Amino acid sequence: MQSMVRRLFWCEVGLSLAAAVVLVATLAWPHWIELTLGVDPDHGGGSAEWMIAAGSALAATVSGALARYAGRLRTQRRQAAAGSAAADAA
Repeated sequence: MQSMVRRLFWCEVGLSLAAAVVLVATLAWPHWIELTLGVDPDHGGGSAEWMIAAGSALAATVSGALARYAGRLRTQRRQAAAGSAAADAA
């Protein structure tokens, strides 16, 4: 169970980091979609870039919150295991 929580934590951290990078890239360089993918989904209107920025901000926030929850869960389980081991030794 610990390894699953650890793996989940690192996946959520990675997703949060990737979403934050996309957010910063979109805010700093709005036309990266057209230049890298060769498509212009909004025909120069800029609405696609704002949707990507909003989605990336939401994904970074949610995955960061989930990673924090998974990290706290792991810490609580570790402390509970240490507490029960100390009680067994006494």
